[in-house]
Amino acid sequence: MAKTKLLGKEKDRQLKEQQKIAKQKNKKKRKSPIRFLKDVGGELKKTTWPTGKELMKTSLAVIVFIGIFAVIVGFMDWGLGSLFQLIIS
Repeated sequence: MAKTKLLGKEKDRQLKEQQKIAKQKNKKKRKSPIRFLKDVGGELKKTTWPTGKELMKTSLAVIVFIGIFAVIVGFMDWGLGSLFQLIIS
């Protein structure tokens, strides 16, 4: 019985040591704000930006979708409002 407890304690101690080592390895060094901004600039240069035509096309698609969705929600609001007025009266 005592041997089992000792093994359990040893296992817990070993697990805590492994967690401590892993935490130290995963700890990242902080970068200076200037280095961060340089990295951001580098990532922005890698970005593929849409052309003007693509931008207009996708913007128009979004505006049309929002318009259609607004009309649908408006009709649902009007219909449910009328239904509740009939129920209340």
